[in-house]
Amino acid sequence: MKHFRILRVLLILLCLVSVSANAQKVYSADHEYQAEVKVYVVDHEYQADLLVYKENHEYQAKGNEGKWFFVNQDYQADVKIYFVDHEYQADLTIYFVSNEYQAGWRNKQKRHLLYGTKK
Repeated sequence: MKHFRILRVLLILLCLVSVSANAQKVYSADHEYQAEVKVYVVDHEYQADLLVYKENHEYQAKGNEGKWFFVNQDYQADVKIYFVDHEYQADLTIYFVSNEYQAGWRNKQKRHLLYGTKK
């Protein structure tokens, strides 16, 4: 458990230092241990840290503003996420919006979570 906390802190520090990555190409992992960020989908917009719009094309997913493009392979992703079953398990709560203009951070303190580690 202690090693997990140390690794998590190191990952966060690495993410803060990384300026070249933008975590908008997202891979949804099958197992929690494969993911960098655990995500929970909330029922209402006001409950979310991030409002996410699913883009249809990779080139549309730019910056760290909640415009995600889901890739099929983990090596294509800027960040790997795992959808958890309960909110208390999550690092980040999201709500999927139906319009691109609605996407964005509601809790900017968690923004660092989506700066991927891929170089």
